[in-house]
Amino acid sequence: MSTTEAIERDADTHTEDRWAAVREMPPSAKLVAKVLDYEDTLTQSQIAEESLLPPRTVRYALSRLEEEGAVDSRFSFSDARKRLYTLNI
Repeated sequence: MSTTEAIERDADTHTEDRWAAVREMPPSAKLVAKVLDYEDTLTQSQIAEESLLPPRTVRYALSRLEEEGAVDSRFSFSDARKRLYTLNI
């Protein structure tokens, strides 16, 4: 096996392990995770806007992702009423 093949195989394994926490979740949670993967840090309303999901569905998806430890949340410094979500995988 060449070094390139070994590196590609390790990269594929790492990618699969990275998404293991999300793999068995509902489609909405997977979509929210993917949006956060592309956009880094967003509020709940921004996630709803980007994913075109209803706010209630986004809330449910975020709660499932937080239970699995796939998403971190923190308070926004600019508006303490909002939380910022970041993918943690």
